[in-house]
Amino acid sequence: MEFDLTKAAAFMVTHARMIDRRRFEAITTPGAPAGALLAALAAYRNDDGGYGWGLEPDLRSSESQPAGALHAFEVLEEIGRPVGEPATALCDWLGSVTLPDGGLPFALSIGEPAGSAPWWLGADPKSSSLHITAAVAAAAHGVARHDPAVRDHEWLARVTGYCRREIADPGRPPGGSYELRYLLGFLDAIQDSGQDAGPGAGADLERLAARLPRDGVLPVEGGLEGEALRPLDISPLPDRPLRRYLAPDVIAAELGRLAAGQQGDGGWVVDFASQSPAAALEWRGYATVNAVKTLLAHGRAPS
Repeated sequence: MEFDLTKAAAFMVTHARMIDRRRFEAITTPGAPAGALLAALAAYRNDDGGYGWGLEPDLRSSESQPAGALHAFEVLEEIGRPVGEPATALCDWLGSVTLPDGGLPFALSIGEPAGSAPWWLGADPKSSSLHITAAVAAAAHGVARHDPAVRDHEWLARVTGYCRREIADPGRPPGGSYELRYLLGFLDAIQDSGQDAGPGAGADLERLAARLPRDGVLPVEGGLEGEALRPLDISPLPDRPLRRYLAPDVIAAELGRLAAGQQGDGGWVVDFASQSPAAALEWRGYATVNAVKTLLAHGRAPS
């Protein structure tokens, strides 16, 4: 099934944040200026090198947060070339807030709670979260493929070691669907980021991928009715190590489902609860970028 790129572009112009409009431009327009996307990202940056200001739509505080770092790395990966100081400063900031065991807290203390979701506000800033640590580390390894400053940064080696130890711990109870998604993404990302993943990374990926059901759909515990992570949430890009654990017919069906999910206004929706109307609309812009990016990566031709 085709999707309508013109309608998607109109949705982005009408409804999306500048950061997502620039991301959309970068993935749909050959030769789009990387500097424009980096400038849009800079609007969310703090003097400490981290990112806040609602870059994570359900975390509205201006303060730098691990979740802001996750989204910043996503943008830096899409830029696809070394950007110098912004990437190095982000790794430096992450190193400054990483806990002694090598992990990141789910969220740091939030001094501006207005508009932020309770799961961020209730986080323990003194306890490491494998969920957020693996998510941030995976995104950083995506940047490390083209940016030696990130690949060789001490923080990335430190946080990678934490994730590898936690994943390998046989006494660690299994986490929820989102944690599994990010652990799989981390183990996929470290396969070719240029940093030594250490022995057993492939075996860990195979072991955790065995937890995926045949249809690749992971219901989200405590989420909205019907909320789930789907195969293309777990493995959005082809030709990755993780993809071998999802059947080709499952991916083909999901690509059709994703294309069919385009709404009449040209955008896509999310199936999870947002904390505010502003966040809900921002998530739609984010989801539309990711949907188009995934469809184009799989060779789906727009109409």
